[in-house]
Amino acid sequence: MMTLKEPFEALWRRLRLSGEASAWHARLLECYAEPQRAYHTLQHLEECLLILDNAKRAGLIAKPDLIEMALWFHDAVYDPQGSENEELSAQMALEALGDTELAHEVARLIMLTESHQPEEGPDDAWIIDIDLAIFAQPMERVREYERQIRQEYAWVPEEMYVEKRAEILTAFLNREQIYLTACAREHFDRLARENLRALIGFVKRLSP
Repeated sequence: MMTLKEPFEALWRRLRLSGEASAWHARLLECYAEPQRAYHTLQHLEECLLILDNAKRAGLIAKPDLIEMALWFHDAVYDPQGSENEELSAQMALEALGDTELAHEVARLIMLTESHQPEEGPDDAWIIDIDLAIFAQPMERVREYERQIRQEYAWVPEEMYVEKRAEILTAFLNREQIYLTACAREHFDRLARENLRALIGFVKRLSP
């Protein structure tokens, strides 16, 4: 798996940030390698950055560097038993980037990955769609994703996990629009719905 050091340092330079890019890159890699993680790892980050790259090449994102930096930090803090992961990740971004307008915009974008509801920013829908793009991956990867989520929540009793996980997946499936951008709807929506139905059926079959 790539470490993405050169792209991160290039991003740091484009944004004209102070501080040591290499030190923050190393810290983020340590975060994404923490033992409590199975899905929220460098694998997920790389998948997000790949989708961002495709959107950038198509000229679909107004401020791609801000989205890229937000993606780097959006799961920097991840505790499956915690309730402040996005907030703490946003705080880490502020620590890294400084008390600037740019840093606060990155922190705001990170918080959108908690609510999955856009505000007024031109790229708000994109960071949400990128974070949810896992639902529209090939089924082999989607099944792996589901196993990874179960691993992260291994401390939850099976019956409770099945009930809550099915509720979460069903809520996404029942959205009128799973994805907010026209591009993501066109390319992801149909497959995401098929995969969500399959995942819900799989999870429910786990019920005692």
